[in-house]
Amino acid sequence: MSRWAALPAELDPRVRQLVVRLRRLKDHSGLSLRQLAARTGYSQRSWERYLGGRSLPPREAVEALARAVDEEPTRLLALHEVAAEAWRNGRREATAGEEQEPLVATESLSVEATGARSPGRSLRVALVAGAVALMLALSTAVLLVVRLSGGDPAQPASPLVATGGQSPSAASASMPPSASASPSAPAYTCRPERVDGHWYAGISRTRDAILANGHAGPEVAEAQCLLRRAGISPGVIDGIFGPATERAVRQVQRRAGLVVDGIIGPHTWKALRQ
Repeated sequence: MSRWAALPAELDPRVRQLVVRLRRLKDHSGLSLRQLAARTGYSQRSWERYLGGRSLPPREAVEALARAVDEEPTRLLALHEVAAEAWRNGRREATAGEEQEPLVATESLSVEATGARSPGRSLRVALVAGAVALMLALSTAVLLVVRLSGGDPAQPASPLVATGGQSPSAASASMPPSASASPSAPAYTCRPERVDGHWYAGISRTRDAILANGHAGPEVAEAQCLLRRAGISPGVIDGIFGPATERAVRQVQRRAGLVVDGIIGPHTWKALRQ
């Protein structure tokens, strides 16, 4: 068993989860880093960076490792998708911070050189800082909308608020003003019914979508409704896969005798719909 160095403290928990899983698979296979490099086509130094948390492995490297240790790649790829999104967000935040630092440094030098702050220069600095903050807010809003509207690629994006089968215009007309004024807080209505021996909550009929912590959309809301129907609380039925939903998924997997990893796949869907 390899003695791994501690992962960087600033590493995002979702990236950390992927790296820890890759480390365990490598250890259980008994392969050395040199043997792993020979089997996957990625150099030993690359794997040292990937397994040390210093660099995010590409999707192809994760698939190559799964083949090398005879592991089903579906769950690993789901973890990689979540980790990749967290990694991109972290890099954007770091880049934004680096872009703002020169503004502060320039202003400090200007004050020291002139002994007094020019009103015109202060206004320009404030305008630039405000523009940067606005860009960050807009990019965050776009990411949130994409995550909330993301779901099964074969299905059209579902609305944020459940309409109970009505058309969007009819649903908007029937909703109270308070509901239409808060689009950032999606609400889903659970309508559990048993059809052909399987439970459905009336939001999504998927039985094989891969869902993990960080995902969002109607499929997540369907799983949350089925977890609640099974007597396990996933928290608020909001269509967002968070820590409370992950704990509930682990509990139902433990109850059904499945692999307890907190990721919803075909086997967990089968347990939820039975």
